[in-house]
Amino acid sequence: MKGKQAVILHNQVHADSPKDELDVLVQVEAVNRSLVELGYRPRIVPFSLDVDRALRALRRADPLFVFNLVESVAGDGRLVHLAPALLDHLRLRYTGSGQEAVFVTSNKILSKRLFQQAGIPTPPWMPPGAAASAVDTEAGTYLLKSDWEHASNWFDDGSVLEAGSAGELRAALEKRNRAGKGCFFAERYIAGREFNQALLLAEPLPTAEMRFVDFPAGKLRIVDFRAKWQEDSFEYIHTQRGFDFAPGDGPVLGELQAIARRCWDCFGLGGYARVDFRVDEAGRPWVLEINTNPCLSPDSGFYAAAERAGLSYTDMVKRIVDDCLSR
Repeated sequence: MKGKQAVILHNQVHADSPKDELDVLVQVEAVNRSLVELGYRPRIVPFSLDVDRALRALRRADPLFVFNLVESVAGDGRLVHLAPALLDHLRLRYTGSGQEAVFVTSNKILSKRLFQQAGIPTPPWMPPGAAASAVDTEAGTYLLKSDWEHASNWFDDGSVLEAGSAGELRAALEKRNRAGKGCFFAERYIAGREFNQALLLAEPLPTAEMRFVDFPAGKLRIVDFRAKWQEDSFEYIHTQRGFDFAPGDGPVLGELQAIARRCWDCFGLGGYARVDFRVDEAGRPWVLEINTNPCLSPDSGFYAAAERAGLSYTDMVKRIVDDCLSR
């Protein structure tokens, strides 16, 4: 009998894993505490390329539901959909988005093509291998981003390129991809403001702005790996999340929430998600990416938005679980 048995599924990490991967253990601990508080009996199961091991552990647990915290597999973001695929195979209920939504949002180029088809504004981009004449790009500043990993991963000062033509951009992109450290595409840098819109059960939580405080002239306002993970860096200290806005920001905040809900519907998201935006100097929003099952650490941006909405951490977890059980 399943009773109140639950499984917390997470990507397997090791002592020498990067800090951004080790953060999943913080999420596991926090979710575990909340599930116990809610009366569930959680069992923690790591997920790796040894899929059969996870399959056997899940069958032994026979859980009422699985709280899916898998963010990558063997450190590779392109495999993240394997976890929900296995859960679908086992016909187990699980939190967050399904395998199809996880796959298409993890593949940033596929996401951008779907944005384009749905009429959702996204910055111009050049995929690897594209003919320069076939891509609508102009001279300007571009960011070389990983196709499969979170946007801040693999991202540093060397990822910023000033391109004078589409041909120059294509050559730089090919050079980066020949280096063999992942697959990259080029995206036009949108000068302006950056926002995160969290969604819980399709409903927008308070909008957050990532504010670049005292950045020197000439330094791009972007949330890179240092801004997220290197606590002693200038970028980490001076990139600050804010929820307070001037009255004049009301229209743009409403537009961001409307676009985020449209993303939810178009991509078939579930449970909880976050949509990242840039708003250009003319006030036009551009979707950078969708994060299905975003980080749930107590210091994460998603929980900051939930807390701003008056939810405790356990309140947030309960809503995510109740949504899973109601499907």
